[in-house]
Amino acid sequence: MDLKTLTKLTDTQWRIEPKGPMRVPGILFGNEALIRNMDDKVYEQVANVASLPGIVQAAYAMPDAHWGYGFPIGGVAAFDPDEGGVVSGGGVGFDISCGVRTLHTGLDRAAILAVQRELADALYYRIPVGLGSTGAIRLDDREMDAMLAGGASWAVGRGYGRPEDLGRIEENGRMAGADPKQVSEQAKRRQRDEMGTLGSGNHYLELQEVTAIHDPAIAATYGLEQGAVVVSIHCGSRGLGHQIGTDYLKRMALAASQHGIHLPDRELACAPLNSDLGRAYLGAMCAGINCALANRQILTHLARQVFRDILGADLRLLYDVSHNTCKLEEHRVEGRKRRLYVHRKGATRAFGPGHPDLPADLRAAGQPVLIGGTMGTASYVLAGTQQSQELAFNSACHGAGRAMSRHAATRRWQGRAVQNELASRGILVRSPSPRGMAEEAPGAYKDVSEVVTATDRAGLAKLVARLEPLVCIKG
Repeated sequence: MDLKTLTKLTDTQWRIEPKGPMRVPGILFGNEALIRNMDDKVYEQVANVASLPGIVQAAYAMPDAHWGYGFPIGGVAAFDPDEGGVVSGGGVGFDISCGVRTLHTGLDRAAILAVQRELADALYYRIPVGLGSTGAIRLDDREMDAMLAGGASWAVGRGYGRPEDLGRIEENGRMAGADPKQVSEQAKRRQRDEMGTLGSGNHYLELQEVTAIHDPAIAATYGLEQGAVVVSIHCGSRGLGHQIGTDYLKRMALAASQHGIHLPDRELACAPLNSDLGRAYLGAMCAGINCALANRQILTHLARQVFRDILGADLRLLYDVSHNTCKLEEHRVEGRKRRLYVHRKGATRAFGPGHPDLPADLRAAGQPVLIGGTMGTASYVLAGTQQSQELAFNSACHGAGRAMSRHAATRRWQGRAVQNELASRGILVRSPSPRGMAEEAPGAYKDVSEVVTATDRAGLAKLVARLEPLVCIKG
């Protein structure tokens, strides 16, 4: 990206000045190197988002931003329903509520290494992975609707976890406003036998060692200690979420002109929040969020079984956070509290200390912000900040962000070679797809440490701990 097209506000904040149809400025977060290396399409997409009706304050791009469908991945925007604000399927993404869940094992590196290969093989055997993977759970029509309405609460009620898990999940494990009737039969059919599966792409289950503590006080509140091992699960709403996105983007594109909405890009198809179509999408999207929460809850249950069988250990939930959502939240804008629909696409909610929606025992520290890496690279735990409220509606990055396309990655790397190289570093990868491992090679992504450092320096979230992989179950 040409820095001359931007106004530098700080070392980590850059502004796209409003012009043409833009209603608000665009704000890009990142150090100079990250901004320079962003593709020009991010600039274009942020400017396009800034032109949508009812947008409030600015259109934002997080330090890991890259070109996406409609919105950039790493895009954030808030809309006021009382000022003609819209909801955009491209502002949520196809993998609705893709997110990260991190669990304590209560074990250290030595305990894991003693059974590392056995754990890797057992987790790979127990947890369905890969494109089109199916699980042991089959949902009839009634149970499908109950899952879409109940989320992780539904899963716990069916024996997949414990009631205390729910307090450590966004929305207490159940997104209000879900309307299963707004989810197509095709979407439901796609999900009928996909519960409790990782899927493919950048999804994973990892065993990770805490290798550095950056904020001892917050780390202690979160229960993180150097040398401890955690389990992180990264996945979303599988085929159901993708189909919801497909269904509603088509409907939004056809309806935009009826609502007098000019789309600078067809991929930005949207509907007024107060319209029948807008409300229908929100009901379906909330059902998609519940699907993802239930899916991660079932995967937690399966991982717990493996750890109990091999090590007699229990897994306790630290937190579960989503990064492809649109949620109604209260934010202070220019001194006034407003209820806004905040789109976060490839961006993580990052509530600061004292926020009432956080668990009581974590509230003083701020929300855990779980930042996933990719095979062989670090992941991070950050904490939400008060400053993030003013900066970007309590939002932060979600990962490293891709630096090259999947196609380009497969031209450069061979999957088995990637797997062998990681094994030589003590990281065991299990995957059904050599091509998938090539697509997800560490070199295909930006430097997650640089992204996280920029996020911390910008004030979007505070760096707490660094995690490094020991085992990766990869879709």
